[in-house]
Amino acid sequence: MLWADGLQDNIPEKVRPVPPLGIELSDSDKKELLSGVDVLRESVKQLRQRDDVYTVELLPDVEIFLRAVTQGIKYRELFSARDVKNAAKVLAEGQKRADALLKGEAPWTSQKGLVVRGFRSRIDRTVQPYGLVIPDSYTDRGKTRYRLDLWFHGRGERSSESVFIAERMSRIGRFAPQDTIVLHPYGRYSNAFKFAGEVDVLEALEHARRHYRIDEDRVAVRGFSMGGAGCWQMAVHYPDLFFAANPGAGFSETPEFLRFFQKETLAPTEFERKLWRMYDCPGYADNLFQLPVVAYSGELDIQKQAADVMETALAERSLKLTHIIGAETKHTINPPSMKIIEEKMDRLAEVGRPKLPTELHFATFTLKYDRLHWLTVTGLNQHWEQATVHAKLLPHSNAIEVTTQGVTSLRFSIPTGRSPFRPDQPVSIVFSESKQGHVLTSQPETDGSWHCELYQQAGVWYLGRQQSQGLQKQHNLQGPIDDAFMDSFIIVRPTGKPRQKLVGTWTKHELERLVTEWRRHFRGDAVVKDDTDITQQDLANNHLILFGDSQSNAVIKSVIEKLPLEWNDEQISLGERKFDSDHHIPAMIYPNPANPTRYVVLNSGFTYRDYAYLNNARQVPKLPDWAIIDLRTPPDSLWPGKITAADFFDERWQIKH
Repeated sequence: MLWADGLQDNIPEKVRPVPPLGIELSDSDKKELLSGVDVLRESVKQLRQRDDVYTVELLPDVEIFLRAVTQGIKYRELFSARDVKNAAKVLAEGQKRADALLKGEAPWTSQKGLVVRGFRSRIDRTVQPYGLVIPDSYTDRGKTRYRLDLWFHGRGERSSESVFIAERMSRIGRFAPQDTIVLHPYGRYSNAFKFAGEVDVLEALEHARRHYRIDEDRVAVRGFSMGGAGCWQMAVHYPDLFFAANPGAGFSETPEFLRFFQKETLAPTEFERKLWRMYDCPGYADNLFQLPVVAYSGELDIQKQAADVMETALAERSLKLTHIIGAETKHTINPPSMKIIEEKMDRLAEVGRPKLPTELHFATFTLKYDRLHWLTVTGLNQHWEQATVHAKLLPHSNAIEVTTQGVTSLRFSIPTGRSPFRPDQPVSIVFSESKQGHVLTSQPETDGSWHCELYQQAGVWYLGRQQSQGLQKQHNLQGPIDDAFMDSFIIVRPTGKPRQKLVGTWTKHELERLVTEWRRHFRGDAVVKDDTDITQQDLANNHLILFGDSQSNAVIKSVIEKLPLEWNDEQISLGERKFDSDHHIPAMIYPNPANPTRYVVLNSGFTYRDYAYLNNARQVPKLPDWAIIDLRTPPDSLWPGKITAADFFDERWQIKH
């Protein structure tokens, strides 16, 4: 469930621990579990010594059980006698799989019903679990491919890996449509499937696609409560992945929900208002023009607010939301509504995802979310202001009609065999808002595809890719700071002595805090390396999270002169702004000067802190591209210190004036 604990969760000075501390194991229970862990660890050690592709690919399916119970014991994340009993079952299943894999067998890969699988995440190389419901009709022979429904779970502050795995070994879930695979992502705990949780969904889906016969045109996204919130955000950010979305309850944006549900008084800075736009769904409502949505709310559920907000946003775009309302129902899905929902989802599955929608309505605030079917936006006038594209194919006249706002460059790419245009005639591209008097044309190809890149300059559109000097914000290199924690990263620990003692003390605290909180709230083991141990391979493949200053951290020293700031013994300068370096430190994200396809981050982890753990709607970026922190104010549940200044870089990664 999403429910927070009420008004007491609005006091930043009194933040309860999330997750809570579990029970203390009895000597006998602890001995039994540790004995099972030791045996399974030895089996896993033997499997890791093998380098054949088969074992390497399937080893995470074993390791998830070992990691889950080990963490549950080490960090007291078993919360009841039932959890302890289930942990023993989790270990037993892990050992059963290890014994089979040591023989070169993997019977769970062809198992029907409830199956737990695992993958190694690219973010931090930890193994992450997900659950499956495999229908009895499933076969990996022939040409049949199966519908897949993603089902997002509700908020569970006690849903550690061991608890999640045990549940996925024993419970089918709310929905199990006939002849349908249901995938239950873990989502890296309780973050409403945002940030690393969002990546977890995509990685779990990709892993399932590799191992099961999934129809890519019949994948649905569904969820209830916190899972409903995750469903809304995945639907508006990845609308071309799914044939339908089925969100229930939850929240669909941050500010109105916190005022309405949490009764919280908000006083955001301007950069916080803009950062809400990363995950606030109403501003992306255009993207649901081409994605069918079946929303659900209980009539008496306070979280009906989520669908009501989206209903208003869609109505502003002349779209009427299909909103199933459970009569006299609070925070659950009543049986009559379940029947209606399933009938609608089944009908939508018969149609499936459109192979070539002829009309696209697209909106975004960031190049992080840049594509829709055959359209990709490659440049924005200004990040965090809404940009829109309306593109319509006109096959009978071999033309495409385009309207844009806030977009500086884009790409059209219709794949092989899908082009509706005559191959012997050029496609006319008509921009309704353009000042130019002529029409651009682009020739289709003989394989039935059509590709075209365009850019705008002084209100005029041109064919091709704009040649630009220096850096430019682009997909997955657009900030803010939190974006660095949605792909492979390494925390770089300083080994030298900092200029100021206060900087060294704060740096040590915040680095250790990041490692601790990454495990607690994104359920991973952050990779930490000394600055003197960073290799060229590390630079090539990872974002580098750098703590310290140019005197204490050798990697900061190697890049500092190419970052848009000056930092010496006396002051830190960003543009015309200057700060005393005795008690200030910069936090920043920027393309790595040593490898501009990856980030460097200075002195920051993910930017929301303990207070945000209490309500998933608070879990949004708290800092933009850069900030100056006054260390004389100690870190607390909201901030790493006093934020003296903070802002976004412009579209060329320069300080705004």
